[in-house]
Amino acid sequence: MSMYSYGVAQLLKISKTPKALSLLADQYKALGDETRLGLMMAVAASDKSEACVCDLTPVTGLAQSTVSHHLKLLVDSGLLVRTQRGKWAFYSLTSVAKKLLK
Repeated sequence: MSMYSYGVAQLLKISKTPKALSLLADQYKALGDETRLGLMMAVAASDKSEACVCDLTPVTGLAQSTVSHHLKLLVDSGLLVRTQRGKWAFYSLTSVAKKLLK
């Protein structure tokens, strides 16, 4: 199935406002980086589709601060939700992210 058969094309038909198109562009821009795409896939594959930054850091081989920066960009683009539990930050997919990753 081509991305043009439903996903993006259908979203663009529904979202014709400049604000909605800008948000969609920001989301695809965030997913355009292979590290961020890998983080999204790791969160999606984790238990309950949520992961702690401490679990995601070893997967990437990057410094924790770099992983946190990538996760912040994903949160800012509306693809992840951040929940603080004590000292740890947990990330889960938004409903928009679930649709984009299908």
